[in-house]
Amino acid sequence: MSHRRRGVGVARSGATKKYAQKKADEMKAISLQNALDTVEKLEQKLSDFAKKHQSEIQNDPVFRDRFLKMCAPLGVDPLASKKSFWGQLLGMGDFYHELAVKVAEVCLAAKARNGGIMSVKEVQSILAKRKTKLGMVRSSSTQVVSTADLQIAINKLSKLGGGFRTVQVGKSTMVISVPTELDNDHMQVMTAASAYKETGISVDQVMYTTQWTRERTQRALDLLLQEGMAWVDNYKGEELYWFPSIWQESQGETPF
Repeated sequence: MSHRRRGVGVARSGATKKYAQKKADEMKAISLQNALDTVEKLEQKLSDFAKKHQSEIQNDPVFRDRFLKMCAPLGVDPLASKKSFWGQLLGMGDFYHELAVKVAEVCLAAKARNGGIMSVKEVQSILAKRKTKLGMVRSSSTQVVSTADLQIAINKLSKLGGGFRTVQVGKSTMVISVPTELDNDHMQVMTAASAYKETGISVDQVMYTTQWTRERTQRALDLLLQEGMAWVDNYKGEELYWFPSIWQESQGETPF
């Protein structure tokens, strides 16, 4: 008799587990559906928001940046395709594609002068002086391109190869348009040079700032010199290194 009772207990236990698993699956399905419904509602609200504020998104770079940040958590990419709903509504795909082309033109035109590295601020200034018109503009009003816009455009260029990318040099964001690999030493040299942008920097000054050996310092400077990212001048018997990209940014003017 006791053996039969144990069998009944096992059967009941198995049934209970199956029931509990069934309920758990049902709850997961309900939770998933609720999540999907919430996302769908949020996407609809985002769509309504975009229609209502279409002009601000197209013409105000700060508003545009905030809108893109709103889209990201929902997996919505207004830049994905001009044939998509977002592309047709806002024209943002065309805008960033055209901006990427203009950034490439500016960088390549300045390559002989700066060796393929220039500040994002300088690129922004050149485009502003050229009064560049891009995809989303539907009026004669002046279009403002923000540094955030430029970063998105440069990211698009980076996927095409050719070395386009941004790096941080001190407090400045620089765009590099050559495939040359720059390591942390090169970045530190340029950061050190940013404190001597009006006078040029010597090997000894780099060594003092970085606490490196002369050999390590010279090796980093030699590559930057070889790539045209630095110039060297002899002043009273001392070699001073200049970085045109850093110097140009400090002037607040562009040669274009």
